[in-house]
Amino acid sequence: MAGMVAGLLMTTHVAEAQTKGKPNAKGKASAASARKKKAPPPVKWVNMPKGELPKGVTHQTFRSPSMCVDVGYCIYLPPNYAAGDRRSQRYPVVYYLHGGRPGSELKSVKLAKYIHEAQASGAIDPTIYVFVNGGRVSHYDMPQLGSYGEWVFVKELIPHIDAAYRTIAKREGRAIEGFSQGGRGTARIMFKYPELFVSAAPGGGGHLSEKRVSLTGGWENDNLKFIKGANTWDRAREYAANREPKLNILAYVGSKGFNFHNNLEWTAFLKSLDIEHRLLIVPGVDHSGSRIYEKQGLEIMRFHQGNFVR
Repeated sequence: MAGMVAGLLMTTHVAEAQTKGKPNAKGKASAASARKKKAPPPVKWVNMPKGELPKGVTHQTFRSPSMCVDVGYCIYLPPNYAAGDRRSQRYPVVYYLHGGRPGSELKSVKLAKYIHEAQASGAIDPTIYVFVNGGRVSHYDMPQLGSYGEWVFVKELIPHIDAAYRTIAKREGRAIEGFSQGGRGTARIMFKYPELFVSAAPGGGGHLSEKRVSLTGGWENDNLKFIKGANTWDRAREYAANREPKLNILAYVGSKGFNFHNNLEWTAFLKSLDIEHRLLIVPGVDHSGSRIYEKQGLEIMRFHQGNFVR
């Protein structure tokens, strides 16, 4: 723990030096290292599938009013969605936030295999799942980069889905979930917009990085700064000051995942704030959303089902 705190304090000093415009050795070393690394792939707001999508899934786009670009998403519709005698039925929606950077609506769509099996067998009730594109720096608003992952999701995609599909278009029929970067995004967004989601399942998030962002006023590293307060620690504090409306929270992580211990630390922090939540530890599983779903995805799906009001 002492080493962890020292490392975080070091990062704080680096960020302070940067904001004052002073050079520092760590910044120079990081810049040199960054030049040697392979450049990240360019962000694409629309990623067309190259093969067959899982059963029940289609790829769609909508126009973002704020960015004036088309944005892609994948949507899973329940097996009975198109049935003639069910055309008046409305369905709850789970929004799934992918991991990794940059964003792509295709990154987590393979989980639909488990979702379809659960719904086709009757293990869970019919539910729509939407797979989100998180933008250049997944699920963050980055004004300096012209990428608004959080805003486009919350203010534009959700209203589009409610207008275009037969959803239960209110908080009682809406959930948010994600893994890794998507777990971070889920935690940030659920605490900022508790009036939108009755159920939230942040999985395997890098909460140590989020803590660093909190301690340094926004700096994740020497080259990446987020909006101050946009992290899973500060937003938890803000939510704890009110705790209304009540969020139903299930945090989950694999016991062999590299984020395992910092998820334990973050959930202990939630407990210290008296924020009610459950922690699901999936034994023997590494940092993999698909392997977690293979082993205990049904429990996660049923968690949302138990929170929906139909």
